[in-house]
Amino acid sequence: MKKLLATMLLTAVVASASAKSPKQQSHGYPIDPVPFTSVKVTDNFWGQRLKASREVTIPLAFSKCEETGRYQNFINAAHPSDTIKVGGLAFDDTDVYKTIEGASYLLQTYPDKKLEHYIDSVLVIVAAAQEPDGYLYTSRTMNPKHPHEWAGSKRWEMVEDLSHEFYNLGHMVEGAIAHYQATGKRNFLDIAIKYADCVCREIGDNPGQVVRVPGHQIAEMALAKLYLVTGDKKYLDQAKFFLDKRGYTTRTDEYSQAHKPVVEQDEAVGHAVRAAYMYAGMADVAALTGDSAYINAIDKIWDNIVGKKYYITGGIGATSNGEAFGKNYELPNMSAYCETCAAIGNVYVNYRLFLLHGDSKYYDVLERTLYNGLISGVSLDGGGFFYPNPLESIGQHQRQPWFGCACCPSNICRFIPSLPGYIYAVKDRDVYVNLFMSNTADLDVVGKKLVLSQSTRYPWNGDVNIKVDKNNAGKFTMKIRIPGWVRNQVVPSDLYTYSDGKRLGYTVTLNGTPLTGELKDGYFCIDRQWKKGDQVDVHFDMEPRTVKANNKVEADRGRVAVERGPIVYCAEWPDNDFDVLSVFMNRNPKFEVVEKPELLYGINELVTDAQTLGYDDKGRLTTTDVKLTLIPYYSWAHRGSGAMAVWLPQELSASRPTMPATLASESKINASHMASSISAINDRLVPKDENDRSMPYYHWWPKQGTTEWISYELPQPSTVQSSTVYWFDDAPWGGCRVPKSWKIYYRDSQGQWQPVTGADNYGTVKGAANTVNFDPVKTSAVKLEVTQPAEYSSGLFEWEVK
Repeated sequence: MKKLLATMLLTAVVASASAKSPKQQSHGYPIDPVPFTSVKVTDNFWGQRLKASREVTIPLAFSKCEETGRYQNFINAAHPSDTIKVGGLAFDDTDVYKTIEGASYLLQTYPDKKLEHYIDSVLVIVAAAQEPDGYLYTSRTMNPKHPHEWAGSKRWEMVEDLSHEFYNLGHMVEGAIAHYQATGKRNFLDIAIKYADCVCREIGDNPGQVVRVPGHQIAEMALAKLYLVTGDKKYLDQAKFFLDKRGYTTRTDEYSQAHKPVVEQDEAVGHAVRAAYMYAGMADVAALTGDSAYINAIDKIWDNIVGKKYYITGGIGATSNGEAFGKNYELPNMSAYCETCAAIGNVYVNYRLFLLHGDSKYYDVLERTLYNGLISGVSLDGGGFFYPNPLESIGQHQRQPWFGCACCPSNICRFIPSLPGYIYAVKDRDVYVNLFMSNTADLDVVGKKLVLSQSTRYPWNGDVNIKVDKNNAGKFTMKIRIPGWVRNQVVPSDLYTYSDGKRLGYTVTLNGTPLTGELKDGYFCIDRQWKKGDQVDVHFDMEPRTVKANNKVEADRGRVAVERGPIVYCAEWPDNDFDVLSVFMNRNPKFEVVEKPELLYGINELVTDAQTLGYDDKGRLTTTDVKLTLIPYYSWAHRGSGAMAVWLPQELSASRPTMPATLASESKINASHMASSISAINDRLVPKDENDRSMPYYHWWPKQGTTEWISYELPQPSTVQSSTVYWFDDAPWGGCRVPKSWKIYYRDSQGQWQPVTGADNYGTVKGAANTVNFDPVKTSAVKLEVTQPAEYSSGLFEWEVK
């Protein structure tokens, strides 16, 4: 956060616009959002996350923008040249915008003049890169004659494919609005408005315009937000234009949700992040225009997600093939993609649908995603990141310090600090309390000031105190969300159900007096003339619960998940001295809640009696009684690589006894390309068929047409006479195919590799056992050599030797 700007820009005169307060505009939503600027979070649970974001994540992101040339791209664009080589990704600019967005949110909670000055100095660079008519896309501007290979020869030529010009606009607008709302300055907002105006001028149905839609959506929701801030309806019209034209241009594929007009769509398909951003934009248009076709379409899509394509952890996007939604009820665990960006997008969708409909079910979904599949995407210290968030692992998954394609880390940068804006909402004289965390809030109720404070240890216990600190609004209705998990509803569909027969309850008291009443759309409503000092105490029964999935979810049949309150739990290796993947749950498990304030920044563990299944030396099934310890899913993968599982077997059909050791599993692996996924080749897990993606696999991508190898250093010299390979092939969409050919070698007594003799069949059937038998050899090492196809890579699930 210091090198580039310190040497080039900190002496620049910051062309900061007036610092007047942001003008309050008519919102247009049926329910008023309460902005992040009105709420200060004082919560221990979320305070730790905000502190990590402020001290680690955002400084890291800014430093990466410097180290990886993100800022240099803007400097180059301000001084274009035919000699500049344009590299990186066409959407690298967005990492700058997203990090500024997150930092702006933080300025509200943690005022910081140094940070504010740093952002201003970055914006000097950004402003200098903008072309006179407002166009701002460094991948073209820095070298117009030889732009980025994804950019096309002219503006908007490849915007429906790879250029990401509208995607960059979307993140720019989102960041600029956050900065404006946090600081009152217009220096970023004016840049964004200028680019948005450029797009509005050049994209449309009128003479001289071109009809284009975003290849990667987000501009739709950003433009709707720009309308809310400026009051200029042309931005909302442009957002609706992008949506109305989708499916009518050259882009007509499911991957980008362009397979049919958006108002005819009723199923979540394609790339999950693109989809979630588009669905958020649809919800915006539905809420802000009242268009019934949009309302009907987004409601159907939401029903499909929550009823058929939603993980227990709140993740969406089942498959790495296209980072996409799978088929209905296709929810694998180990291969679950559940991209962090998709979880963030899912929060955006449900938040907007709440603002449209006012039903607590949208916050039930939002809360599940927030506490589980979203915050799992960043380490507790703020410095490590998941791209996918699987529900099972054998140790091949670990958070990374950054990614070349940094969309998930920079998205976490902007989301976590925005959390204060999701806690409350207002409609006329209705005040919604949607999330439970300690905070103070200044709310506007019919133009009058209301100050509330909330105190709680949620999500570790279910006691919440809400206090009226100031009330100029007189009479209003406080609407307190009673979460679905309290009302015996895992999610607002039949996708998951509680299986333990428990019935939790809740109580609400006002100034010590118990209250009763019927829920309305999931809210407990208290309508009265409020006065300063009034206190509402809410108690939610909070007990460990077991959950079963709809039987149509093949991956979860015969298994249970465990949750307590909004937190989903998992079994992980550091807490259990046995193979957690071999655990067999009791039919009626009893759980002990153990507070661990010193572990993983403070968690509650769950401990229960269980069994592990295995085999003895004669191949007979054995059971062992164990104490199983579970931790919150979001906190896994902080203590090294190893096994983890969310869904635990409770039926024999779903059990996975620990397999006896094999020659391969006890061998040391070496390879022409070492990667963490190489552990898959001797984990004793094999695919059930050629289309099984639930098992881990290893591949040589992106190498193509090369000769590659893997070797086993055997635990002791052994006689080997056969080898079996299960090939990974992700045709037709992926880049891996079965090999052109392969051979087995052994190491001779002189240490030289020799081909085995008498080999009967080097098979290349994908996803099946390809066994080659050969003349027995005594050796200390064997090698698998693979010749890859000319235009593809190869990979494998498992390599056995006997």
